[in-house]
Amino acid sequence: MLDRVGGELARATSVVRYQSGSRFAAHTHDLGEEILVLEGSFSDASGDYPTGTYIKNPPGSSHAPETDTGCLLFVKLRHLAPDDQQRTVINTRSTPWRQGLVPGLSVMPLSESGTTHTALVRWAPQTFFNPHRHFGGEEIWVLDGVFEDEHGRYPAGSWIRSPHLSAHQPFSREGCTIFVKTGHLLVD
Repeated sequence: MLDRVGGELARATSVVRYQSGSRFAAHTHDLGEEILVLEGSFSDASGDYPTGTYIKNPPGSSHAPETDTGCLLFVKLRHLAPDDQQRTVINTRSTPWRQGLVPGLSVMPLSESGTTHTALVRWAPQTFFNPHRHFGGEEIWVLDGVFEDEHGRYPAGSWIRSPHLSAHQPFSREGCTIFVKTGHLLVD
């Protein structure tokens, strides 16, 4: 568990390991869920999702997750707006990257709704970004390499949560890939 706000039905960010052969009963996600498959293969009635798959199940959706092989997932629960009704499945290993705002930066948009944006961002070694402020906050999960800013150095497996209107000047000396979600932390 990386972050949890609330009781039984909490808004949460976590890393979840499913053992091989795990099966769960069908359940509904009132305010949706986002999943990034970090290792292994995750499945439900809609399909099989190998390593690198991004899944956004909208508010009110339900599924019965399972895995034959076992898997490791980065999961965000109850972070979606009620009107964000688009289900999204993206194989990030085959989706093309787009040029970012500065040389050395590549972006793969995953989801957008209102002021909320989710993407993968790849930083070539020695890439430096402009100072900026995050309206609605920002969360980062470092997938590989080392992400940095003036506040610290964050190797693979690091999770960073910055509140509404937080500011920083990020860079990567070694190169990295991050999962980033912005604009969803207006109310804590």
